[in-house]
Amino acid sequence: MSSILFLGTASGAGKTTLTALYCRHLVKQGLTVSPFKVSNLSLNSYVTTDGAEIGMGQAFQAWACGHEPTADMNPILLKPTGKGTLQLILKGRPLLDLDEEHPLNRTAMMKEAGACYDRLLAQYGNIVCEGSGSPAEINLQNTDLANVGLLRARPMPTVLIGDIERGGVFAAIYGTWRLLPDDVRPLLRGFIINRFRGDTALLDSGIERIKQLTGMKYLGIVPYEALRFPEEDSFAKTDGILGKGDLHQAFVANLDVLLEKCQSLDFTALDTLARSSSA
Repeated sequence: MSSILFLGTASGAGKTTLTALYCRHLVKQGLTVSPFKVSNLSLNSYVTTDGAEIGMGQAFQAWACGHEPTADMNPILLKPTGKGTLQLILKGRPLLDLDEEHPLNRTAMMKEAGACYDRLLAQYGNIVCEGSGSPAEINLQNTDLANVGLLRARPMPTVLIGDIERGGVFAAIYGTWRLLPDDVRPLLRGFIINRFRGDTALLDSGIERIKQLTGMKYLGIVPYEALRFPEEDSFAKTDGILGKGDLHQAFVANLDVLLEKCQSLDFTALDTLARSSSA
């Protein structure tokens, strides 16, 4: 059994795509695997075959694994309804509306999410998890579910993704690592630089400095590619076309193209990290 968590330095850093990419890699190694994300804050949802509503990202990741999406893959979905109110979707079904007078019961939600995680691990044997937003939001870490919350509930090796397209990637990686609580920071075991264009040798000195400062392993670069993937929210970062035919197959086909382009990614090291979760 194995598990691994992908965190991002910010929303839109590439967590959803990199999680799906690694799921796809494991499937091509002949393994059964499931995606998992504790919570999503999004209006862009997907309805499963049994009528459960989950985040679009986990549906995409499930297709990458060759499975139909299930509610366990995204147990908590928060949908903004306006005027400071969120609709809480628990395990695919509407539960209640959240506001200042009716806050989220974090302890109860983490218990529900943990049970979903455990079921998926027992069923598939391998889980690739996705965080939410940035784990370095220090004002939210005590109430966080999908980042610090998950790492405390189910400790696992974690990989940090930085998006070089928006600039300041080394500051973002180091700052995120430094701002994580002391008890979970050692779980950050590696980092990936996403959406790079140009000569990778230009990054060598920065990569070495981040390795020295954090002790994290450099796991490679994901090149910038104009490919279309599902978006969880309005922060769209993908372009390109899907082509004709089945939408699900088109998304996965684009993922396979990206997988072939990721010659720099150290999948062997990622596999070793994931397997270390069961040690």
